[in-house]
Amino acid sequence: MALLGIDTSGAVSVAVADGDLRTGTVRVLAEHHDERARHHDEVLTPMIDRALADAGVRRTDLTAVVAGRGPGPFTGLRVGLVTARTIAAVLGADLYGLCSLDALAHEAFAADDAEHPDAERTDAESQGATPHPGRTAAVALDARRREVYHAQYRRGTDGRIHREEGPAVDAPANVASALRGADLLIGSGCELYPDLLPATGPLRHVSAGHLLAAAAQQIAAGEDLSSTDPLYLREPDAARPTVRKSALGLPPR
Repeated sequence: MALLGIDTSGAVSVAVADGDLRTGTVRVLAEHHDERARHHDEVLTPMIDRALADAGVRRTDLTAVVAGRGPGPFTGLRVGLVTARTIAAVLGADLYGLCSLDALAHEAFAADDAEHPDAERTDAESQGATPHPGRTAAVALDARRREVYHAQYRRGTDGRIHREEGPAVDAPANVASALRGADLLIGSGCELYPDLLPATGPLRHVSAGHLLAAAAQQIAAGEDLSSTDPLYLREPDAARPTVRKSALGLPPR
């Protein structure tokens, strides 16, 4: 089965994979990223076409689409979600939505495992047990306005990654103590506020490949990922005026 992952919560990331989300098996075939802000609508569709071409997959081959729900900026997030919904509707493909921070947590644990090969693990771990059960991770992404989007995770003995706190948006100083208490701390927010949020690794933005992998893990465990409603977490900057204004500068009646 051909799968498409799209995330526009910060940077733009697209991945094409094969596998079965219901059984938790995903193999990424191609992945592309663009970290330019405010260009999501310009780069997303060409990036999807490029990823499909690199993977040797036609659009009509796609059986499922996974979209990152954020949190993230209004415009960028809408571009990704609308594109994912449109592709799924046109092709009759399954559509899923995942909190974007979950994908970064999944990648953080995967990177942590890669840094600790089997030779350095305990006998129990080397015999097939979950690598580093009980390890925790925190994600902090730039939310602008001197705030960060954040969430906290723990990996259980069954290998599943559980979100224990968040997603939420706060000033870095208000959550620094809690986030620094995690074994792993990653995300673009750490780069902006290194004194408050010292990163344990270089991961900054969401990977669509890990979005697919994290979604597969949750779907296989019976989680409901049918919603693609955006996780904005705060009100938009633009608001409908409460008082009518006259174009001539006259007081309202």
